[in-house]
Amino acid sequence: MNIMATAPIRLAVLLSKAGTSLQNFFDRIADGRLNAQVVAVISNNATAFGLERARRAKIPAFAVDRKEAGSVGAFSRRIFEHCRQTQAELVCLAGFLQLIEVPDDFLGRVMNIHPALIPAFCGHGYYGHHVHEAALASGVKVSGCTVHFADNQYDHGPIILQRTVPVLDDDTPATLSARVFDLECEAYPLAIQLYAEKRLKIDGRRVRVLPRDQP
Repeated sequence: MNIMATAPIRLAVLLSKAGTSLQNFFDRIADGRLNAQVVAVISNNATAFGLERARRAKIPAFAVDRKEAGSVGAFSRRIFEHCRQTQAELVCLAGFLQLIEVPDDFLGRVMNIHPALIPAFCGHGYYGHHVHEAALASGVKVSGCTVHFADNQYDHGPIILQRTVPVLDDDTPATLSARVFDLECEAYPLAIQLYAEKRLKIDGRRVRVLPRDQP
């Protein structure tokens, strides 16, 4: 199937730091592996390098300060107003370290990726190296990443897909993180493409991936 046969899906990307997942999206869009267009990049951190990546790519970049907003609700409303104004079809949390409230018109239209196998090592405080440190300390033999639809809780919501890697005896948080990020670079664009092809059906806590020929 030629993924470029249809119009690219319009993405708003939310991030807090460097924007490495955003760069992965840019690279895959550029080489034709992801049929998408990033129409907005939004951060709670005005100095996030991810915003600079957006500006260099001539993509609208917005900073929304969590403390200035005053409440989670007000913070979320400002974010989703940018998503509406740029006509984003799907919102992708990509290293976004703040809790948001998903409004009714974006239910089932917000994705997140987490660098562990939810429900392990997830929730408030589990981000970045903290996740991999916890995985190593627990002695698990496998780790990985999870792409899921976001709701109003940290690292919660129906799981779309997961990918795994072995945890090696000589792993450090840095080496495990690098291998998990390689998985993320494959898994997140795949989930976006499945969504764009209307092949994801939320059924309670499950997400079913429909075959291409099913309406």
